[in-house]
Amino acid sequence: MRTAQVSRSTAETEISVSVNLDGSGTYDNQTGVGFFDHMLDQLSRHSLIDMTIRAKGDYHIDDHHTVEDTGIALGQALVQALGDKKGINRYGECHLPMDDAQVRAALDLSARPFLVWNVELPTQKIGTFDTELVREFFQALATHGGITLHIDQIHGVNSHHIAEAAFKAVARALRTAVEVDPRKADAVPSTKGAL
Repeated sequence: MRTAQVSRSTAETEISVSVNLDGSGTYDNQTGVGFFDHMLDQLSRHSLIDMTIRAKGDYHIDDHHTVEDTGIALGQALVQALGDKKGINRYGECHLPMDDAQVRAALDLSARPFLVWNVELPTQKIGTFDTELVREFFQALATHGGITLHIDQIHGVNSHHIAEAAFKAVARALRTAVEVDPRKADAVPSTKGAL
């Protein structure tokens, strides 16, 4: 079973994450940040990775630590669940349209974290959610998940649509990358023999 559970406790947040890479996209995400929960639900549903996330944060300050620390814990859970990465496709990509928005995501589960972020969210808020936290989440996920992650906005005018397209595009790319390649199920997808 390619599953993992991670708990992270700091003076700012309490986070627990469980994932099943071979799931059906079942989710139960409760972070105390409504829009973020909606995005995590999309990430689970479209990656087919089962996710249960619980987070409590210092909301009296803002949502920053909760969003970032959830990204950290989710990245760590992905690393644990992938193990030695034997048999995975490793790479994934998706061009995802959502109404006015189109976002392209490409990723490599390389253990070499890097984020390329070419996304412009035209408003500072989506409801009460700070739009700059979308990037913060993906930065934390890439860093702690060992993911080379490129997210490029092709076009879009609505911040909600752009953000949601980014989460869904990453989800679809992640779905491809974590799946086992039946032609090479017993091999690590690298000429180095390790990732």
